[in-house]
Amino acid sequence: MSIHAWAKAALQADLQAAEAQGFDRLLALRTLLSEVVQMNKAQREAQELAHELQFLADNLDDEREYVFMRP
Repeated sequence: MSIHAWAKAALQADLQAAEAQGFDRLLALRTLLSEVVQMNKAQREAQELAHELQFLADNLDDEREYVFMRP
């Protein structure tokens, strides 16, 4: 299992647990995102994390084609 497959499965399990407790799915996702950012901030330089988050935000459009994408 790849790390991405593990993360996806872990997130699905957490969302199912949240919904079982009556939490809204979107609220659970937003809260998980906030916690992941806070945990990352404790391990990384703020500017490095900000660059990664900005890259992810800039590339939210699944329909957009990119001429060049850095690995």
